[in-house]
Order: sequence, then structure tokens, then C-alpha cells
Amino acid sequence: MKKALIVYNPLSGNRNVPRKLDYIVGRFNENGTLAVPFRLSMNTAPELEKVLLDDRFDCVVVSGGDGTVNSIASILLGNGIDIPVGVIPAGTCNDFARSLNIPAEMKKCLDIIFSGNITEIDTGLINGEKFFLNTCAGGNFVDVSYSTDNELKKRLGPLAYYLTALGELANLKPIRLKLTTDVEAVEGEFLLFVILNGRHAAGFWNLVEEADLSDGYMDILLVKNCLHVEMAALFFKVLNNDFMNDRNVMWIRTSTCRIEGDTGFNLSVDGEEWKGLPIDVQFRHRSLKVFTPGK
Repeated sequence: MKKALIVYNPLSGNRNVPRKLDYIVGRFNENGTLAVPFRLSMNTAPELEKVLLDDRFDCVVVSGGDGTVNSIASILLGNGIDIPVGVIPAGTCNDFARSLNIPAEMKKCLDIIFSGNITEIDTGLINGEKFFLNTCAGGNFVDVSYSTDNELKKRLGPLAYYLTALGELANLKPIRLKLTTDVEAVEGEFLLFVILNGRHAAGFWNLVEEADLSDGYMDILLVKNCLHVEMAALFFKVLNNDFMNDRNVMWIRTSTCRIEGDTGFNLSVDGEEWKGLPIDVQFRHRSLKVFTPGK
């Protein structure tokens, strides 16, 4: 009999998964798979890693937001555990799942897993120690994803991020950056940089419509230092999928990069806080298997 580890964050999003565990386990049993639930919390990551190393599973299914999915994928990638990941989105924005066209409905997510269609995706590796699946960002606004009030996120969803970010417009501070890629170097004052694997970030749709999770390249967006009113206008362009042509936005595609500069801020990696610059980023081509909708 096949065996699946079901990892869930009970505090993610609408907190629906704990109430649906019996349904989830039943669906796996119906499909000839023993489901083993694991409740994830701040202090259980070492135990989860031990479970994955000591036992053999045919897949691991993750219910939570982007940060939760990252934590489980990082264990697999860091230990060379080659099993596919199923995703049941349960966070505020679920940018990674949306980039893979994984729906929010639990039944449809389970149907995707049982269909057996697998996509091998790229992953980013920062300084040889920190993996990311969807985004790594630095500068102004990046703390929004982990500093926005949890109750506000629960009630308003991605809109909570927009409102928090708009409230920071009056306090914008330029950051000095030097970015070195495979073929070019860029240096100057910027407000924000975002390294993308998928198309979506912070609840915004199609930041880079051409982004491909399996092409071996990262897409880097840099927002130049500009007037507050120009930054406010850029927010509305983002909402209307029309900001790539803005004169204050730079777009670079590369497989490796080094970013140096101001160290007075932390990064956001898949929506979670991480330490700051400098960073060396490499993309590992098609290094993680994920259950995705069939074409």
C-alpha cells in the first residue's frame, strides 16, 4: 500500500484543513494510499525532518501558505529526498500554487494529486543554504507579508497587503544595490527588488507573465528610486497588469545573480523573513517534483 505524509499548518488561512482531516484521509484510503497526518508548528520542524528521513513515503502533501510549502520542500531538497509534493493552498495569497494553476478548492487539489500528473520545477538557492520556490525580495514593502496583522489577513486576504503597503508610501527610503548576473552588472538606487520563479507575488497576478517555473531562469524586477506619487501610480499599474512598461521598472532574466548593497533590511523569502544582503542566488533546474493539473 502506498503511503503519503499529510503536513498541515493549523493556523494558515481560513484554518479549514484541521476540520477536513477525516475527509482528506478518507480520500487517500479510497485511492489505495495510507495517509499519515503531521501537525506543523514553530517547534516541530526537526521532528518532521526526522520523520521524512526515517520513514519511506511515496509523496508528501502540504496544506498551508507559501512559507509552509517552502519549509517542507526545503527539507526534501536539502536531504535529497526525491518524492513529489502535493499542495493544498491554505495561506493568504498562495502565490506558488497560483503560479502552478493549483486551485483553492480542496476537492480539486486532491483530484490533481490522485491524477498523478507531475511537473518538475526550478528552485532558487540563496547563499548555498536557503531555498525558495516562488520569490525572494528586498527593500521597501517586503516586510508587508510577515508584518501585516494576522486577523486583517484573515478578513481581507491579499487586500490587507495592499492597504499595509500603501500606508508605507510616506516612509520610502532608497537602497543602494549592485546586481551582477551571468551577462551584466547593474548598480544604482532602488526602492525594491523581487526575484521571481513563478508569475505571481504578494497577491499580485502576472507580475511577469512570461515567467516559467521550469525554464532554468529567474526573473528579477527592480523598482528604481522615484517620487512617492510615481510609486503610488505604479501600485495601480500592478493591479492592472500594466507596470512592466513603466520607466521606473527594470526586468532582468538570468540563471545566477549576486546582489550586494545596503544591509539595513531583511529579505522576504516565499513570504517569510530572512537575513539580508549580500546574497548569491543560483537556480537549480527542475529539482522539485510537484503534482499539477494536467494539460
